[in-house]
Amino acid sequence: MGPEQKHKGWNEIKTNDSWAIFKIMGEFVNGFEKMSKIGPCVSIFGSARTPTEDTYYKLSTEVAAAIVDAGYGVITGGGPGIMEAGNKGAHLAGGTSVGLNIELPFEQHNNPYIDRDKSLDFDYFFVRKVMFVKYSQGIVVMPGGFGTLDELFEAITLIQTKKIEKFPVILVGSTFWNGLLEWIKATLLERFETISAKDLDLIHVVDTSDEVISILNNFYKEYQLSPNF
Repeated sequence: MGPEQKHKGWNEIKTNDSWAIFKIMGEFVNGFEKMSKIGPCVSIFGSARTPTEDTYYKLSTEVAAAIVDAGYGVITGGGPGIMEAGNKGAHLAGGTSVGLNIELPFEQHNNPYIDRDKSLDFDYFFVRKVMFVKYSQGIVVMPGGFGTLDELFEAITLIQTKKIEKFPVILVGSTFWNGLLEWIKATLLERFETISAKDLDLIHVVDTSDEVISILNNFYKEYQLSPNF
């Protein structure tokens, strides 16, 4: 391939990038229009690979039902595993059940417990993540992989930098999360001082649905509940 052909190919890529802006805008507009109508919700994150017989699948269903009973809706990534458990718990409890679905080469398919009018499809992870944090009054993080950790640390970063209003970050499963929290405290906070102690104030590690609801209720006794949007 000669220089002229390479230059032509590069121009085509740049043109495609420019047109992608309109698709990105469309995803934001559609997301904002639908999500602004849902009312106060809590996002539940966790692994798509968690089987239905797993303890954390069952606990996620229980947590989601308790969240609905406390007056919130539930938002998940719309797929299988923990996401399905969250939507299932909300659905069975008669509450708002939102699914922010994304097309992936593996793992992802829409679960059947999402409210039909609250199922949104995304091509862009970054648009989807905006919807999670913008329209949530708190996040509940179950055991998961890289995607779950990405969503967790993005939320913490946005709160730390005051780009969004603070809300509770609740990690469910002390056996799973304690090692990470110990490393953060020992390495980031104490040894290298790359974070401040106050950055960890809103992070809670719990093991039961009752603890999740207690944290949400206590937080919103101090900070008046109002939708983030």
